[in-house]
Amino acid sequence: AVGQGLIPKSWGQQQTVFLKKKSNRQLSTTSDNAHPFVLSHPDEVDGKQSQRGRIVCITSGKGGVGKTTSAASFALGLAQQGHKTCVVDFDIGLRNLDIHLGMERRVIFDLVNVLLDECSLQQALIKDKRSKNLVMLAASQTRDKDCLTVEGVEKVLAGLAENFDFVVLDSPAGIESGARHAMYFADDAIIVTNAELSSCRDADKMVGFISSRSRRAEIGGDVSPVLQTLLITRYDPVRAEAEESLSIADIEELLGLPIIGVVPESKDVLTCTNLGNPIITMGTENPASGAYSDMVYRFLGKERDLRFVTPEPVSFFKRIFGS
Repeated sequence: AVGQGLIPKSWGQQQTVFLKKKSNRQLSTTSDNAHPFVLSHPDEVDGKQSQRGRIVCITSGKGGVGKTTSAASFALGLAQQGHKTCVVDFDIGLRNLDIHLGMERRVIFDLVNVLLDECSLQQALIKDKRSKNLVMLAASQTRDKDCLTVEGVEKVLAGLAENFDFVVLDSPAGIESGARHAMYFADDAIIVTNAELSSCRDADKMVGFISSRSRRAEIGGDVSPVLQTLLITRYDPVRAEAEESLSIADIEELLGLPIIGVVPESKDVLTCTNLGNPIITMGTENPASGAYSDMVYRFLGKERDLRFVTPEPVSFFKRIFGS
């Protein structure tokens, strides 16, 4: 049945940890169990008594599937549930997260400024106007992705994980530098896809990339792999029923990941983006907003049925007279 792959109920509130010495490693596909951790060992966040914030990467293979929309609503949803949350834009040169959160005029320093020691991490964090528990770290619009280094990104994430329950990374599409650095340190990865074959194929590529080239994969041994879940966006149950697009069951079969949420197609998303308000602010009765709220609850280990995944019944008069 649809939704049987929903995520387990074992995720809870996170704590923080004291940082260790600096790492100078570069991205590698080889195993190295002698990692000089700056961002603490994954074991310190996987137990019942987590000692630092979890790193959650919102990613996909294909562009335009709704990663930034999802990252903004997901991060705000976590904050609204009482979790201290920082959302970081990793799309260096093409930032958009600040627009989605209505913070575009408040960006003074960004991620690259922090990496180059041009400001402190605290100086670059922008507080959300809606929730005291949410801050954003913007990407640079003028720098190149070559500014990203493993040791620099690890140092920034370690500083954030020390002070926040969740650090949400808004990854750029594909597997280039920004996406690779965003997913490398992830504890959890939410793979965003649409109900089309090309989107799912690119998502499948990202699933394999995270499974083999994340820090957890490199450490190996008894370390748990990155916990990957699937978020289906812009879903149209009418088209799926008419076999004009992939169904939820088709996507589950193609990607083999548990589903954390299904967000229906909605014109309200564009309106909210233009206003600088994440769609989740529209309340649970709005289909897209409700779907994101349900996604947040599932991520936190609470049970929620999948909604908005079947066509709405057509009234008698609409069948006769049409729309």
